[in-house]
Amino acid sequence: MARTTGSDGERTAAAIREAALSLIARHGYEAVSMRDLAAEVGVQAAALYRYFPTKEELLFSLMDSHMLALAASWEARRDPAAPPAVRLAAFVDNHIRFHVSRRHSTHVSNMELRSLSKGRLTAILKLRNAYEKELRAILRDGAEARAFTIGDIGLTAMAIIQMITGVIVWFRPDERLSVDEVAATYRDMTMRLVGADREKTLVHQHDELRSG
Repeated sequence: MARTTGSDGERTAAAIREAALSLIARHGYEAVSMRDLAAEVGVQAAALYRYFPTKEELLFSLMDSHMLALAASWEARRDPAAPPAVRLAAFVDNHIRFHVSRRHSTHVSNMELRSLSKGRLTAILKLRNAYEKELRAILRDGAEARAFTIGDIGLTAMAIIQMITGVIVWFRPDERLSVDEVAATYRDMTMRLVGADREKTLVHQHDELRSG
């Protein structure tokens, strides 16, 4: 991607990204033109091409950044030495908080995969698979330790990902549930899904130690 150096260029690039996420989330990738985006940012259409030579390159950049940030947020949170139930609770909690705080980015990343060319789609799917592999590893460790009761690890992982990502469809911060309450409820639902109700106490004790 072509870059313009300096703080002004960085601010403009950030503004383009934010505007693109908002417009694409609201109207869809195909319906948003570079001219629309330029008007939203307040620059000439030609100026956009100094940052993103094509509209697809912009879309790919948004999805790539989303997945890299998600992986980094989990890397900062994960504790490989923790019991599987604690790791699973942390994964669910981190996933929900990340996506709730990035509603437009999540929507674009989930709904516009079809708009990527084959090579770029493969690159994004590779990042997604690497992230979801972390969840499958937790589930496998829990099953092997008999902390979880799971029939199919792959299907269970997909069910969990769909469930916890789906929070952004309905959650609104000004309604009756807070992010903390939603995350806690979904952690408990996930424990029931993997047959680990007895592990809830362990998870809660670990949370208390971290916050104490």
